[in-house]
Amino acid sequence: MKAVILTLLTLILITSSCKTKSEEKDPMKRVLDSPEVSIRKVIDSVDQYEIQILYTQIDRINDSIILTDYEFQLDNDHYFYPASTVKLPIAVLALEKLNTIDTLDRNTRYYVEGDSIENTFAEDVINILTVSDNHANNRLLEFQGQDAINSRLDSLGVGPVRISHRLGVHSDDVTTKPLILYINDSTTGTSTSIVNSEPLPLQLERIKKGVGFYENDSLIMNPFDFSYKNYYPVNSQHEVLKRILFPQLFSNQERFNLSKDQRTFLLSAMHTLPKEAGYDPVEYYDGYCKFFIYGDTKENIPEHMKIYNKVGFAYGTLTDCAYITDEKNGVEFMLTATILVNKDGVFNDDKYEYDEIGIPFLAALGREFYQLELERKKAP
Repeated sequence: MKAVILTLLTLILITSSCKTKSEEKDPMKRVLDSPEVSIRKVIDSVDQYEIQILYTQIDRINDSIILTDYEFQLDNDHYFYPASTVKLPIAVLALEKLNTIDTLDRNTRYYVEGDSIENTFAEDVINILTVSDNHANNRLLEFQGQDAINSRLDSLGVGPVRISHRLGVHSDDVTTKPLILYINDSTTGTSTSIVNSEPLPLQLERIKKGVGFYENDSLIMNPFDFSYKNYYPVNSQHEVLKRILFPQLFSNQERFNLSKDQRTFLLSAMHTLPKEAGYDPVEYYDGYCKFFIYGDTKENIPEHMKIYNKVGFAYGTLTDCAYITDEKNGVEFMLTATILVNKDGVFNDDKYEYDEIGIPFLAALGREFYQLELERKKAP
């Protein structure tokens, strides 16, 4: 009888040990099993929040870089509104286009015909990446046109993706506005308007969301239709970021055509904090556009931490796509996640649980992955 009991205890111990080792090999499970309240609140009602997560471990072995992806509920066919995350590829491709025009560079000043605001391309890229400026994004979209942006991303192997409209303004105009470009101090040139294709309705799961929406101050009790909106799923966002960070891992045909100087500028802009770009640090605190780890605090981000990212938030959807580094402790990883927080199911009512649920979840998620990376044994 004693021998039987000992055998059973041994089997239980072996089973427990194997389970623990298996769980250790699944970092996504470890993070999502966290007792942290901000995570538990969401994961315990996961279907309600339409969460998708993609996490990449980065190992450097001699001159090699190894990327290992882990995913949770990742599904390109499950639509979420990407909001301002689309601004990153638009900014990158604007820098690319400047390479094809001998008379322009990122320090060229310009303005949209009929507008009075003058900026350089560099200023617009910085404003997009530090405070997610809609006007800066729309100017770069006028510079390129939606069709060119979509075609170029497709040629790079980034997809699926569909950029169909401007941000922050209600305009369905598929024709871009001319730009007035300062060729030098005394000479200007005018770009030609670009006529883009009419967007086709997206055929995706959950493309119609909620129970109602406001339009012109009237409540319409039908699901809100996102069929003609921008489309930029988690996997595509991750692929754009990988090409910026690790171009050497991709063929020449899959890389952005950026000079070394342009890429250095872009990377610097991606981790620049609003206060470093001249914005009011009270209104635009460090975590203003850094949801992971710091989104739920107004404390300063330590100097040894750098987050290269682009966030988006609109229609109750919060998304962050980031490369997070800690130079002091040798930590680096990629993380993209999205969450929908719209308890009443009504869109355009400005009643979204961003501060109560969404941002605390993303901040806690970032901290959990950061802690995992601190403890993770890196490849030799």
